[in-house]
Amino acid sequence: MTTIDDGPRITDNVNYTPARLDRDATFYVAGHRGLVGGAMWRTLEAEGFTNLVGRTSSELDLTDREAVFAFMRDTNPQYVVLAAAKVGGILANNTYPVEFLSDNIRIQTNVIDAALETGVERLLFLGSSCIYPKMATQPITEDALHTGYLEHTNDAYAIAKIAGIMHIQAARREYGKAWISAMPTNLYGPGDNFSPTGSHVLPALIRRYHEAVQSGTDVVTNWGTGTPRREFLHVDDMAAACLHLLENYDGPQQVNVGTGTDVTIAEIAETTAAVTGYTGTTEWDTTKPDGTPQKLLDVSKLAQAGWTASIGLEDGLRSTYQWFLENAEHLRE
Repeated sequence: MTTIDDGPRITDNVNYTPARLDRDATFYVAGHRGLVGGAMWRTLEAEGFTNLVGRTSSELDLTDREAVFAFMRDTNPQYVVLAAAKVGGILANNTYPVEFLSDNIRIQTNVIDAALETGVERLLFLGSSCIYPKMATQPITEDALHTGYLEHTNDAYAIAKIAGIMHIQAARREYGKAWISAMPTNLYGPGDNFSPTGSHVLPALIRRYHEAVQSGTDVVTNWGTGTPRREFLHVDDMAAACLHLLENYDGPQQVNVGTGTDVTIAEIAETTAAVTGYTGTTEWDTTKPDGTPQKLLDVSKLAQAGWTASIGLEDGLRSTYQWFLENAEHLRE
């Protein structure tokens, strides 16, 4: 077991030693068709798990409490990764805060409560680095949670994810459940949402520059100033980190998952333009919001648990763009 100091603010009631997970046990991946859930599914298959369970949103509405409980009773999973969530970029989060708060709280509350009832052994809850204060000291340590105001453009989503972390901690404290939370930085990769209105910054840039190449456009205009700094992690690295934590870490405090390095939005735009073959001009609409000035995670806790990222940003971008080209006809609008 990896022992890491979780600080004086978090109490716990768990006596559990992490070990290799049973490859034949029932393993439910909530959100297995999404960016993170899809990568988790691929990773688990590659690692030899033989009894993976997943349901699409049309097969199981995770906001329907009775349906979720019935599903969990029927499948009785031993392990759960809770990767299902309503997600989006700055525009979507800022436009639909009620939906981002309400849907995510219902999804995670239903799954976690049903997991309590059915006795799930190991559960990993996926959050987001937006849980941390907008002006948190960089790089952001796990102890920064609850220490300042959130970025207002995605505060509703962040509050839902914070509630999920507290739910996991409460289950550990009250029921002794060996459940954990992981907080990824900005993710990208195969299966991402490339919608012009609902995507995060990197897939939005990929699509924008690709379409500029296809149409022969000479100027691409991006939001903001291009100066904010962001950290990006390939989703296959994220999935590998999740499995590593399930098998090697236990503790009440959330664990940051990232690369420990960042780049400016302007730099990532330049790299994306090169990967897509765009040779025109990039301009910046400074009337649009930048969001948080910098968001770089301190990944010391993850490193102590024995894991570091392995996929470089340019290589990851190239493979993601290749996936985009191969799946262009089926992308969400």
